[in-house]
Amino acid sequence: MIESEKMKILISIVFVAGALALGGGVAFAQSGGGKVTTGGKTNKRPDPTPTPPESVTSNDAAPVDDGEVIVVDTQIVSVPVRVLDKKNRFVAGLVKENFKVVEDGVEQEIAMFANEHQPFTVALMLDMSYSTKFKIAEIQSAAISFIDQLRPKDKVMVVSFDGEVRVLCEATTDRKAINKAIMSTRIETGTSLFEAVDVVMESMRRIEGRKAIILFSDGVDTTSKRVTEVDNLNGAMELDSLVYTIRYDTFSDVQKMKNAPPTQPKPIEIPGQNKGGLPSIFTSMGSAGGPGTTAEEYKRAEEYLNQLSIRTGGRNYLADTLGNLTEAFAKIASELREFYSIGYYPTKTRVAGQKTNIKVRVDQPGLVVRAREGYINRQKKETTKR
Repeated sequence: MIESEKMKILISIVFVAGALALGGGVAFAQSGGGKVTTGGKTNKRPDPTPTPPESVTSNDAAPVDDGEVIVVDTQIVSVPVRVLDKKNRFVAGLVKENFKVVEDGVEQEIAMFANEHQPFTVALMLDMSYSTKFKIAEIQSAAISFIDQLRPKDKVMVVSFDGEVRVLCEATTDRKAINKAIMSTRIETGTSLFEAVDVVMESMRRIEGRKAIILFSDGVDTTSKRVTEVDNLNGAMELDSLVYTIRYDTFSDVQKMKNAPPTQPKPIEIPGQNKGGLPSIFTSMGSAGGPGTTAEEYKRAEEYLNQLSIRTGGRNYLADTLGNLTEAFAKIASELREFYSIGYYPTKTRVAGQKTNIKVRVDQPGLVVRAREGYINRQKKETTKR
């Protein structure tokens, strides 16, 4: 066998080794302190200090040299867009040539375009803390009804959270697996909301195409340790995914529990679940003045959910009844079918942490374009030793 053939084999081995070095990361990088479980097992992270997540980027491997793999980020900015007529009806059938994108006053060349027929990847996040005002069966029924309204090729990832973050189902089109994951949800103690959002955002950054996060929660966090609301909101400005929030208000219920006589603690009755010997209200919800019980915290929770939606181009819905909850899911499912996705490579060099303004326009008169108006970009260049 000739030397050139041996050389080809050697080059192939080096290429495969480099690819493995790049692709061998954990499935879900979490900067938070709560546990992340997948299929009932804790998802362990080998790197306790991960590099801050990169927004709207894709990684291209540079040639392997002297035992180093250089990962250079090639940035593509992806913008979900809705186009409506004067009667607030979605305008379908547009093509790439109908759109124009302007960044900080400079027109950009559209490099990627997906129409309303392209499938979505949806991350469904369900708050399973004790403070939820809905019965578990109601939540599960509304969630499954939402899944039924998606298109067959849409993928769904199911995540529940209480004191832990539980990845119950990876993104898949398998409806049986999705429904099984939803039906496996259970009410538990604690609310690591910020850590759950961090985990899902990190996952969505690695998914291409049209995507959305659907977050069902009252917005109050009580147990996150390493991730804050500010981390989430900054991450939302770097995210190329829509975030829809469905908020329910539990303030009155929490006040009743907080003000219950401490000499007569009552076991928590989990809606839809018959469990005896559970911790008292004060053990699970915190004592008077504890985390997640004040009016100020609920006001911040409402603004937090609003900002997650606003910063990504999604919407916030209020669900105080089962009817409102089902309606909110139905509206979101319908609206997801009304998005285009536009991507472009910025013409100017980015400054880390700097906000960039974006304007999306169409070439047809009388139409209204709804899209996020800006994002914050974070560049990175990492070196990994083999």
